[in-house]
Amino acid sequence: MNGEVGWVGLTTSLALVAFAAAISLWQRLGLERQVLWAAARALAQLLMVGGALTLLFAPGRSLWWSWAWTVGMVGYAGDVARRRAPEVPRLGPLAVAAFSAAAVVTLGVIFGLRVFPLRPQTLVPIAGMMIGNSMTATVLVARRLVDELRDKRAEVEARLALGQPYRQAASPYLRIALRSALSPQIETTKATGLVFLPGAMTGLILAGVSPVQAVLVQAVVMFLILGSVAVTTVVVALGLVRRVFTRDHRLLPLGT
Repeated sequence: MNGEVGWVGLTTSLALVAFAAAISLWQRLGLERQVLWAAARALAQLLMVGGALTLLFAPGRSLWWSWAWTVGMVGYAGDVARRRAPEVPRLGPLAVAAFSAAAVVTLGVIFGLRVFPLRPQTLVPIAGMMIGNSMTATVLVARRLVDELRDKRAEVEARLALGQPYRQAASPYLRIALRSALSPQIETTKATGLVFLPGAMTGLILAGVSPVQAVLVQAVVMFLILGSVAVTTVVVALGLVRRVFTRDHRLLPLGT
């Protein structure tokens, strides 16, 4: 394989990590330990995942193991989202529901319409890209919506006092939060190919796949991510609006 990397190449690439740590030392940023720890942790996690996926992708292995892995990723991502935004009430279960909904939509299209064949080698990576890229947008929309409702509490309560139901009273701030979460992915999608070459396309080209085929795969991946981000942000935002208001249309206290 043209893009094969050995242990020697991996060890050599650690010089780049050392370079990043050296810059931190030079500029007195105090980030050198974090840089080294992040690199070591990422390498350990990748090696563990690589070993697990080797077993998961073994010939004759049941596809159900891949589905179980996907379910595990959804649950873990929900917990990560909860820990990243502790100020958002009960975000964990809501994030799990959002990732599950996105999985049904995106994986249903990708595999139900036979864009890719349903195999462990396609299911796990595609689900991982869908969940991983949606997680950032999920945290962003939740934080932004809580901030908007907390900072504009007087406006929201004025709308409620005028007789608006809570969904209508929260709708302007809901739209702001959704735009804030969706805009980065939209901009990334617009810039793909001209400004930067994404990871999937770069990896395929390094592996020796023809550029045209790499482009087609990358396009599918970008559309997958855009769709999953849209689904997860909407589910989280609507669910959060329902949770921060009482049934008699009062806004609950929101922590700082």
